[in-house]
Amino acid sequence: MPTLTPTPFYRKLSVFAPFANLIAAESTRHGGISPVPFHSLNLGINTDDDPENVAENRRRWLASLGIDANQLASSLQVHGTEILNATLPGYYEGYDALITNQAGLLVGVTVADCVPVLVYDRQSHAVAAVHAGWRGTVGGIVTKTLARMQEQFGSQPANCYAHVGTCIDDCSFEVGPAVAAQFSTPFVRFDSNTQRSFVNLKAANQQQLLDFGIPVSQISVSAFSTVVHNADYFSYRKEGGQTGRMLAVIGWNG
Repeated sequence: MPTLTPTPFYRKLSVFAPFANLIAAESTRHGGISPVPFHSLNLGINTDDDPENVAENRRRWLASLGIDANQLASSLQVHGTEILNATLPGYYEGYDALITNQAGLLVGVTVADCVPVLVYDRQSHAVAAVHAGWRGTVGGIVTKTLARMQEQFGSQPANCYAHVGTCIDDCSFEVGPAVAAQFSTPFVRFDSNTQRSFVNLKAANQQQLLDFGIPVSQISVSAFSTVVHNADYFSYRKEGGQTGRMLAVIGWNG
């Protein structure tokens, strides 16, 4: 896998580069003030880090994108498939995907192994931020989010661009038989030596984008892993649960 050379705060996503008024980015773990084990750019509100550290980290990171913290809508995620059509900024609860078509409003999800999926509809300027852990992936949260965008905003596949973000990769996401059985065969690799299975969450969520009809040329997939590139990203699994969170955001700033 490639070596990451991050900017201090974030990586911009090339699939969205043609859209000058679109803000879309993933954070790294660099550039913040949180101490070990949250070092350093912990953006997760629901962690054991000092809330003042998290607030300052968020202020710095969002400022680096040219936006204020009061422009962000996010949620306390519950590994479900509920979707919020956000019309106002704020911190909500119980949603694992947020959509909006409000200019100047960003939607975001926090991750530390789960998959962030960002979507942009160039026609309506609607956006989506999806948090897809293994339960959300099995529950079809990306498919449901796209259907909701189509219902709410008239989003059509040909007009949509998407990014499957940095998460735990299939080389590290080892699961037991009960979890493996919930995924289609193409997304599961069985290791005969360990008698364990490994799931490819990136591919499973990319397939939901493709099944909706988004052209493959309009989808990007992160080349990085929270486990393999743990020096640059937080990994809940590798760090034993005591770690920070990254934030992936998207919004039309036109």
